[in-house]
Amino acid sequence: MNAMTRRIVIGTAAVSMAVSLAACGKAGDDKDSADSGSKTKIGLLLPENKTARYETLDKPLFVEAVKKNCADCEVVYKNAAGDVGQQKQQFEQQIADGIKVIAISSVDAEKAAGWIDAAHKKDVKVVAYDRAIAGADAYVSHDNEKIGKLQGQAILDALGSKAASANVVMINGDEKDPNAGLFKKGAHESLDGKTKIAYEASGEWDPKIAGEKMTAAISSVGKGKIDAVYSANDGMAGGIITSLGNAGIKDIPVGGQDAELPGIQRIIAGTQTFTIYKSPKQLAPTAAQFAVNLLQGKDIGAQGETDGVPSTLLEPTVVNKDNIQSTVIKDGIYEVSKVCVADIADKCAALGIK
Repeated sequence: MNAMTRRIVIGTAAVSMAVSLAACGKAGDDKDSADSGSKTKIGLLLPENKTARYETLDKPLFVEAVKKNCADCEVVYKNAAGDVGQQKQQFEQQIADGIKVIAISSVDAEKAAGWIDAAHKKDVKVVAYDRAIAGADAYVSHDNEKIGKLQGQAILDALGSKAASANVVMINGDEKDPNAGLFKKGAHESLDGKTKIAYEASGEWDPKIAGEKMTAAISSVGKGKIDAVYSANDGMAGGIITSLGNAGIKDIPVGGQDAELPGIQRIIAGTQTFTIYKSPKQLAPTAAQFAVNLLQGKDIGAQGETDGVPSTLLEPTVVNKDNIQSTVIKDGIYEVSKVCVADIADKCAALGIK
């Protein structure tokens, strides 16, 4: 299936709402039994747990925002661990349990699109969370093609005058994820014609697989002939950097995405060059607002449309060693004490991270 075309790029902020619902359930998560409070339950289905952000950022921020906007609402949370069959079962179980709004970041967007009709027949609304799904009732994400463009340009910036003659390895995301195709498309728009893509493969959002693909790239291109590596996210960048280190390759630009804590620490240490910050403090509250509005039958509050689906697309930011303090630290995503562990404390100080 062709991924949805992003038509808008906007910023957003969570809207505070005061609500009272007749049927009350205790706010919480990880509960999925059907009861009389099912009309105040909102489902949250996330795709995998190899990418740290889902458990550490997206889930708690979504739960917090739902509670803020609907004191009587309860979040029923499940993670599919990368298994589309398991996610389908989770989706169907939430419908069976009487949950009327489900926010889902799909393992496989094409297959998830096939579940929408069944949900609608049961009067269940679906919020596509971060990954577009055809036929959803609402969609919130970042401008994913722009993310790829930013990643590609950051590689070129890091290469500088060497870009035209450089060999770049591209390790893309899982092809079942529509966002991965958009990251890839955007990156090629920045890179093509300005540098040489010497090797390209999918790392399937798996650090181990990405590391294996990097080892294959080293064998194919040559140990001394790789000048930079595009990694679609930080998790895979970790596996790639390990593979590069094992081969004795260092001091070449490696990019990522998601602003994960290990990625930020690698940037400080100097083994990773940049990441893309997609603030979950915007993403999760916006999705939660959509879900609460759908539950209450109110206007969704989207800022535009993507292929007919009411949508809000947020602005991504490139993070490198120069703006860690003004992005993920300033926003409170990470505490300095958690970022600046002992082995990089001196480098944190040199960068003014405090």
